[in-house]
Amino acid sequence: MISLILPVLNEEKRIGQRLAELAAFGPDLGEVLVVDGGSTDATVARAREYPGVSVLSAPRGRASQMNAGAAAARGDVLWFLHADVALPPDAPRHVRDTLEDPRVVAGAFKTWTVNDTGRRSWLGPLLHLADLRSRYTRLPYGDQAVFIRADVFRRVGGFPAQPLMEDLELSTRLSREGRIRTVDARVTVSGRRFLARPVFYFLAVNGFPLLYRLGMSPATLLRVYQHVR
Repeated sequence: MISLILPVLNEEKRIGQRLAELAAFGPDLGEVLVVDGGSTDATVARAREYPGVSVLSAPRGRASQMNAGAAAARGDVLWFLHADVALPPDAPRHVRDTLEDPRVVAGAFKTWTVNDTGRRSWLGPLLHLADLRSRYTRLPYGDQAVFIRADVFRRVGGFPAQPLMEDLELSTRLSREGRIRTVDARVTVSGRRFLARPVFYFLAVNGFPLLYRLGMSPATLLRVYQHVR
């Protein structure tokens, strides 16, 4: 059984489309849990319009929200999806096929970043630079629709309670438990954040993980993050 966990914050413009896409998977998804981090728009109301979707609340922050969803989930597999990431039509099959190998504890998809803002931008061709990371990194990031065996997720303590790099830290812990496989399929990622703040996004995607691996603490990275913003 697959439990899909969707952390959201002020996503009223996207939540409907995302949940409609998930509903199309039918019984391939055991359950869908939307975990709201304190939205001030109509995100929660729209999520509740979809039958069979569980809507939860948790303190703001992806790690907190995803851990809350995982705690409530009943599935053998926990699948974490960001609100601005669209899955391919055969995504559940890739999850099941990947986890047929008992040596694999988790998996992720390649990314394909697009300009979905409705506005043309000269930065558009640069969006796919971020996609190279999903093809060559050994440790997946959150925008790759990571899926994990539930028992392994709980054994490593879930997402760490840190303000940044929680996805990279979890991937590091999972790699000690078994194999992490990137499937031969891609999710479509919104380029809205890159197009809104290209310099910051470049630093966050490329520089912060390197600094984290070199030993810089999440608290220090957060101070840099807020300064750049």
